[in-house]
Amino acid sequence: MHFNKTSYQVGLYSEFLARMYLRLHGYKILNKRYITGKNTNRAEIDIIAKHKKTIVFIEVKCRKNISTAWEAITYKQSIRLRRAAETYLIKNHWTGDARFDVIIVCGHKIYWAKNAL
Repeated sequence: MHFNKTSYQVGLYSEFLARMYLRLHGYKILNKRYITGKNTNRAEIDIIAKHKKTIVFIEVKCRKNISTAWEAITYKQSIRLRRAAETYLIKNHWTGDARFDVIIVCGHKIYWAKNAL
């Protein structure tokens, strides 16, 4: 599936698959590849979606297996993701519910962990 593609291209494709998967499950995509700004020490959030009255921040990982995907999400990265999400919520005056999900793409399979971070 990923022959002769760079890791960047594989990542973009995995994020595309994740967005389609979310749409099929009734989620509205609000942002993709959201960055709070340069030199803010904040992370890029792969997907920001809305489902009913909840904003969902989604980290997408593409790995050969689930365990290496989870290992790729470090504590430091999760802190940066949380700060980026807080910035997004403040900028958009969101006062409703919010959560972090992880979508892992392994070959042709998609694993979705809700409330993961």
